Amino acid sequence: MRARIYQPAKTAMQSGTAKTKGWVLEYVSESAREVDPLMGWTSSDDTQSQVRLRFDSKEAALDYAKGKGLEVTVTEPKPRKQNIRPGGYGENFATNRRAVWTH
Repeated sequence: MRARIYQPAKTAMQSGTAKTKGWVLEYVSESAREVDPLMGWTSSDDTQSQVRLRFDSKEAALDYAKGKGLEVTVTEPKPRKQNIRPGGYGENFATNRRAVWTH
């Protein structure tokens, strides 16, 4: 059985980095998804594709996979560039601006 281990990216609804510190082990689907002709829903016979396990560290996820005899693919996260301005939020209200403040 195959699985992949990755660190989830932040969702579009998040401004911070909450819930992105942990690691996720997710099983790779063994069978293709099928479209139901009547309703148009997609389904699969593989119930393992619904399982997502969360771990505090990559090593814990790898230990679990090794103990279960899984073939794993580890995807390392891309480093995120920090978005920190020198003046910060207070810069929006500075009285010593050189240019006119506009939106």
